[in-house]
Amino acid sequence: MELEKIMEVYVQCSEPMEIGNTPKGFLRVIPIVGGTFEGPAIKGRVVPGGADWNTVREDGSTEVWARYTMETDDGTLISIINEGVHGNNDGDTIWTRPSFLTSISGRYSWLNEKTLIGKLEPQQVNEGLAVKLHFYCLGSST
Repeated sequence: MELEKIMEVYVQCSEPMEIGNTPKGFLRVIPIVGGTFEGPAIKGRVVPGGADWNTVREDGSTEVWARYTMETDDGTLISIINEGVHGNNDGDTIWTRPSFLTSISGRYSWLNEKTLIGKLEPQQVNEGLAVKLHFYCLGSST
């Protein structure tokens, strides 16, 4: 099985809003306020307005469920949901399952069809919270 890197995404976030302990774990909502993305066949910005609904479960594992919008340099809007679970014994790597939705007749329609995997890296930044995501396609992306 071959992985092809399709893009890197840098997501800027603002301070988490803590909902607190819920029946599913400790929930916080982390607003997404911007960012950029770039890959061999795609480039653009992360549109402010999405969020990561981040839940720390009773067993200490963390659920990531983020939804936001990306806009390519040519004005195409792409919706993304990126989800995953990071367990206590998973080491430093946080793997995710991104899924994209965009126009079926557009230049980036291939994103609707592909099986993808993501790697999430929290970033240390002075101006706030951020993550860097590496998105890979199983097989060819185009």
